[in-house]
Amino acid sequence: MNKSLFGPGLKLVFDGRSALSKLLLINVIVFLFIQLVNVGFFLFNVNPVLSETLPISKSVYWLALPSDVELLLLRPWTLISYMFLHESIFHIFFNMLMLYVGGGLFASYLGSKKLVYTYIFGGIIGGIFYVVSFNLFPAFENLKHASIALGASASVLAILVAIATYIPNFTMQLFLFGKVKLKYLVIAFIILDLLSIDKGNPGGHIAHIGGAAWGFLSIWIPRLGLFKFKPRSKLKYKLGKGNTKAKPIQRPMTDDEYNTIKQNNQKRIDGILDTISKRGYDALSKEEKDFLFNHQNK
Repeated sequence: MNKSLFGPGLKLVFDGRSALSKLLLINVIVFLFIQLVNVGFFLFNVNPVLSETLPISKSVYWLALPSDVELLLLRPWTLISYMFLHESIFHIFFNMLMLYVGGGLFASYLGSKKLVYTYIFGGIIGGIFYVVSFNLFPAFENLKHASIALGASASVLAILVAIATYIPNFTMQLFLFGKVKLKYLVIAFIILDLLSIDKGNPGGHIAHIGGAAWGFLSIWIPRLGLFKFKPRSKLKYKLGKGNTKAKPIQRPMTDDEYNTIKQNNQKRIDGILDTISKRGYDALSKEEKDFLFNHQNK
């Protein structure tokens, strides 16, 4: 399926009830709040900078994620707040643009509920990668006591990687680059982050990799059958009128039967997704659309 870069999420953005619009709105509100606090510092002639060694706004400092474990224990909320925090207009613009594109596509295929989960857990895993790395690798020994992380990048990359894992051959129309498959786009993002760790902002790039890892695993773990619901092994019985013997209501599925049904369903889903990629969603029959809707979140 070919889509414009700005197509998937437009309806969801303007629907104030959608999860995508709420995530965008929270990020914008937090950004405006930080800017207004900084204006207040200016008007009352208060120095907004925390210190010479850590030249960031005091308002940002209390919401950003510290790599110092002792500070993190004192400010545990930062593991969540940092993923909604931006300090510059360029930073929030780029992240919200990627959230709009990836989030709209994600919600269309996997639903708004999973979008929120992927955003939150992608940010958390990215934050954990950042904190662990800065306390594990000797290269960050002199930085970990003054380093902080902020921004939605890890969460956004988790969403992009998740949807690229789900529909890897989805084609997008990019300005200057033309038609690009989604899987190649996110692979390029990940490679750039890996190669940029020693070039500047290492904590940010490491957090991105953590978010990407969660995005990939969030799609592959269910496909591998981990944490799946297993049918009960015991039979249920009921007594009919005039019967003195218990009769089984239904024979439970064996593991082989369960796996066969699951494999057949997955083959059909793959076939439907292939039809979408070649002819578009509107080419599906109502029965195919219903089947995809009922099974895509299982």
